[in-house]
Amino acid sequence: MKVGILAGGLGTRIAEETETKPKPMVEIGGQPILWHIMMHYYHYGFKDFAIALGYKGAVIKKYMVDYCSVHSNLTVKLGNGQVQTHGNYQLDWTVDLINSGLTTNTGGRIKRLIPYMGNETFMLTWGDGVSNINLHDLLKFHRSHGKLATLTAVRPPARFGHLDLKGEQIVEFSEKPQTREGWINGAFFVLEPEVYHYIDDDDTQWEKAPLERLAKDGQLMAYKHDSFWQCMDTLRDKRLLESMWAKGNAPWKTWSENSEPLLVGAK
Repeated sequence: MKVGILAGGLGTRIAEETETKPKPMVEIGGQPILWHIMMHYYHYGFKDFAIALGYKGAVIKKYMVDYCSVHSNLTVKLGNGQVQTHGNYQLDWTVDLINSGLTTNTGGRIKRLIPYMGNETFMLTWGDGVSNINLHDLLKFHRSHGKLATLTAVRPPARFGHLDLKGEQIVEFSEKPQTREGWINGAFFVLEPEVYHYIDDDDTQWEKAPLERLAKDGQLMAYKHDSFWQCMDTLRDKRLLESMWAKGNAPWKTWSENSEPLLVGAK
């Protein structure tokens, strides 16, 4: 099963970081957040990726092309330019890097990725959000209902302290996670290839007409994830994730450096 990742947006809300690189290449703990997302999928045995590129997509291409040589020991034969990699940890990934247009909207990028998904069920997420979601449980849920689309519903952490007021008196102040508000779309989709027909063109925003039509047709289900989820929309979000990683308290780090990927159905 392949995993699609949308990595083509302009990242304007974190412009301090995205002037020279796309948002999925903003680093957390010395690695792009894109790497963190892919490592999470790999932990659950998913190693075939298709990435929709747009803004500064060449930066992602170069990162993927150079990854093996940068993270391996090398023997270079200067006489003929032959490079041999050896030693160190190697990732068993296959990555399709798809130019999906600079101004293409999210729906259009998904529509461009679908032909690379092998005409079968596929996973999809954004290139700027991390979670500790159990991807095997997500896939099991999707297969259980037989609909075309599953999105992961999350409750994000509250950005501000919650106040309970009685008149002008504060009776409760809380900085706890946002549990009193509704669920929101946290991406981490499982989709059937037929969702292609719900997307009109490059200008289509996935979160608007396609999801609205899928819901109206009874083809959209929510997998409720009430544990960790965090997007990286702003510099504040980036600093939060960086702090978690630096303190060794990164809930999305479901893998260890030497662990084998979990196969679907494995206990």
